[in-house]
Amino acid sequence: MSTRHTHFYVDKVNGKFLGVCAGIADYTGWPVFNVRITYLLLSLFLLHILIPLYFLVAWLAPKKPRELYGMDSDEAEFWQGVRRSPRTSARDVRAKFRDLDRRMADVESYYTSNHSRLAREIDELK
Repeated sequence: MSTRHTHFYVDKVNGKFLGVCAGIADYTGWPVFNVRITYLLLSLFLLHILIPLYFLVAWLAPKKPRELYGMDSDEAEFWQGVRRSPRTSARDVRAKFRDLDRRMADVESYYTSNHSRLAREIDELK
């Protein structure tokens, strides 16, 4: 099975019971405490639906792969953003690469222009 950062996984390591709420928290970026409280409050009204749904998700959803546990907070936040809006994330990455390309072009033009040579000669005179 291939590891995909954009899939929903049951998080049995950080979970209290079967890891469904921890998986939802990991997938959405919400604090796990808030997911658990929301589930408990909703289950007061929808007990006959949410309890079987919880067990169904725990049974059907794949377990979170071991290699996804070592992510730092910045990387986890990036992948949660990708899950929420993949087009926006791709646009942001493209914009960062365009900005980096523009900055590299500025550095290259500075060092290949006559001004840098003149600045170097002035520095050598000091």
